[in-house]
Amino acid sequence: ANPQAHERLKKLKEQNRQYLAHEYFNKDWHPMHFSTITDWLMPAKVQFACSAGHYDTVDSLHFNADQQQFLNKIPDATLKESVRDFMVNQQFRRDYWIKGARSISGLEQVDAIRKERVILMQDPSAVNLKVTGALGEASLNKEIYLPVLDAMADYKVRSIGQLEQLLKTNNIQLAQLVQAVLILMGHGALQPVQEDSHINKAAKTTEKLNNYFKAKAPLTATNNYFASPVFGGAVHVGRIQQLFLGAIDQGKKQPDEWAAYAWSVLNAQAQKIIKDGKPLATDQENIDELKEQARIFALKGLQIFKQLKIC
Repeated sequence: ANPQAHERLKKLKEQNRQYLAHEYFNKDWHPMHFSTITDWLMPAKVQFACSAGHYDTVDSLHFNADQQQFLNKIPDATLKESVRDFMVNQQFRRDYWIKGARSISGLEQVDAIRKERVILMQDPSAVNLKVTGALGEASLNKEIYLPVLDAMADYKVRSIGQLEQLLKTNNIQLAQLVQAVLILMGHGALQPVQEDSHINKAAKTTEKLNNYFKAKAPLTATNNYFASPVFGGAVHVGRIQQLFLGAIDQGKKQPDEWAAYAWSVLNAQAQKIIKDGKPLATDQENIDELKEQARIFALKGLQIFKQLKIC
């Protein structure tokens, strides 16, 4: 009756035991329908707002034309969400719920969307132009996504309205731009940016925290994340990059100097660089690899980190 159940159980056997015990084997784990949650929260005047998954908002990734037409004819929001779950065989939901929802007009929505700001988090050339939904893998339209990435390639903060103006010559409509931004957020390539007042308020605290992490980097490799006040979240910063940042704080200006400092720390602890799954054997191999990493960091990584205010 449910051919996916067998595969699901096989996957569960591969999971960590602690995860399984926490996720499933407790008295309060009760699978339930979306409508049940709706009924529970209704007395508190808490209503469903939208999915917390960026890809979930793009129907074309998950539903064929007939399914989309069928869903659009369902007037009841709760029933519509339940039908969506059955169509994609949804296992877990990630949703935003809000108290006292108030609708705004279409013009107000468009104005609010145009004011939203974003920042690029990755090298544009490294962004994957494929996305996977319930219908399978899809290729992203390069005529839309490449201009968006090129417009953000200086890693500066821009509003969607500013992007819209920059991309006018590419004939990219606002609806296409918004969908591209959502999918690139789902990729982790873009992040929404906080208001300047919030950034400035958080910056002093995040600077102290990140300085603490940098000070610990020569001693331990336990932390791989710094805090960014720009979007209010964590940024992956590997130990080698942390050592490069530490070298910069010491006044070292050239990538080769950063590499030399990083190697002095690692060599003193009898540690080697891992490349292609194997430790590099000689000192020179390690130094050469660190120089290459430092060169790439100087060209791309450092610029991103500065815009994210983590260094």
